[in-house]
Amino acid sequence: MAIGSEIIGQALKRQGADMFFYIMGGPMMHTELATMGQGIRGIDVRHEQAAAMMAFAYARLRNRPGICMAASGPATTNLVTGVAHAWADCTPVIALGGASPDVSTGHGVFQEIEQLPMFEPCTKWADRVHDPRRIPELINRAFHEAMGGKPGPVYLDLPGDVLYAEVDENKIEWPDPWDPSKRARPAASDAEVRQIVERLKNAKQPVIISGSGILWSEAPDELQKFVEATGIPFFTTPQGRGVIPEDHDYCYLTARSTAFREADVILVLGTRMNYIIGHAAPPRFNADASVMRVDIDPGEIANSPRKLDVGVVGDVKTVLGQLTDALQGQVTPDNYATWRERLRGYNSEKEEAAEKVLSNPSRPVHPLRLCKEVRDFIDRDGILCVDGQEILNFGRQAMPTFTPGHRLNSGCFGTMGVGLPFGVGAKAAKPDKQVVVVHGDGSFGFNAMELDTAVRNDLPITVVISLNGGWTADPKNEKPGRNLGFTRFDQMAESLGCYGEFVEDPDEIRPALYRAREANEAGKVALVNVRTDENAGATTTAFTQYRT
Repeated sequence: MAIGSEIIGQALKRQGADMFFYIMGGPMMHTELATMGQGIRGIDVRHEQAAAMMAFAYARLRNRPGICMAASGPATTNLVTGVAHAWADCTPVIALGGASPDVSTGHGVFQEIEQLPMFEPCTKWADRVHDPRRIPELINRAFHEAMGGKPGPVYLDLPGDVLYAEVDENKIEWPDPWDPSKRARPAASDAEVRQIVERLKNAKQPVIISGSGILWSEAPDELQKFVEATGIPFFTTPQGRGVIPEDHDYCYLTARSTAFREADVILVLGTRMNYIIGHAAPPRFNADASVMRVDIDPGEIANSPRKLDVGVVGDVKTVLGQLTDALQGQVTPDNYATWRERLRGYNSEKEEAAEKVLSNPSRPVHPLRLCKEVRDFIDRDGILCVDGQEILNFGRQAMPTFTPGHRLNSGCFGTMGVGLPFGVGAKAAKPDKQVVVVHGDGSFGFNAMELDTAVRNDLPITVVISLNGGWTADPKNEKPGRNLGFTRFDQMAESLGCYGEFVEDPDEIRPALYRAREANEAGKVALVNVRTDENAGATTTAFTQYRT
């Protein structure tokens, strides 16, 4: 005989799970024990939203679902923000929430609340287990739903009486587990391939915009082959950075606005046409440009905010292979040499000017100087997590990424507090990689106690805080609730068992970072608290009619 909790552990093991993030509590205690009993690592956190955020980072770095668990009632409601973030960024997180007993529904028992309706708007699929014999089926469906088509989070509600109900193990049916090699990879039709080829043959100034779909489809190599075969300049969304190294000859980061305004063909690959790219619409983009799009989700193609000249429902890895083959001998880098040279010249001028700003010797430290020091310190394949307001926007401008999936940030949901949980989840997912978290001091406060999680679970990361004393820059001192003071987070970190250092001189940032690396190599979490200029505000494309 086995109880429901034990069946969950077995089901997760059969699905290939190797890790989950959680806080202990009823009715999930035995589920967590049983899962760890299957050899699956449990990382206990300090807030359930951080568990969901760590699962998010794990998913993005391992290209498989990240798993989080929570006890009933307020513990499960705490998951919602992290799950909603995963929904907004189309990331496969499987959230398992304990619930009050099924048999007592409506009787006002301990922590009774309808949890499913909270998750339905921010998941691809949500359900409740009423019979422990169905646990293998529903866990299996959770994996398929999370990874099928456009990825996203799912939620499974687990009543306490179901978790402790006994089942004859001989009567349990175990479905074949989710197999990533069997994921659907629909191709473009011959007609669609011909249409794209024809438009690229006639183009003078094309651009590629790619997103996280390249990562989920495991298509970085295919994208790079396509770019190098055609010579088309490429740009990515913030979450899709690093799919091709950003020092590639056809990458012109600082010429992005010019390229978008002047492109005559826009090829959108594996990303939504949402506010992040200005809906690919005027005035940010050329109104007369031809727009072509490849996406795994039919709803995305049907709901494009700008009329598509070609819309392909297809797997971007498969379609890129088709296009590379079809364009052979018809389009080469020579077709767009003049266009690239124009962008390269503009990019070089802006980079040269930017480097002078990045070397700013002023005190308090300018955030761009902090970004430069991190940029010149982090390993080429290091994982960079950036979270905050000003530092997030400065970081977009100043810190490149060279490895697919190794850049995490507040995403299109703009969630504050993700940085440290992302860093912890990233280190758990890839323990052999350097992990650096660059945090604003305001955003750090949301989940600061996850330093303790990193320490207790032996996950040595480096956290760098831009300490500008508040939520945003405020040179006119006119924003209500902006000021937070200049907290010595380094001392807080030391009290939790971390290596801590406080820096005020820009020339001392890099040495402090190298001492933090030494601490990491010795197995310690490190935090470098850098006093930055409270009046330095980043300029970025306006997403709304208001600003913070």
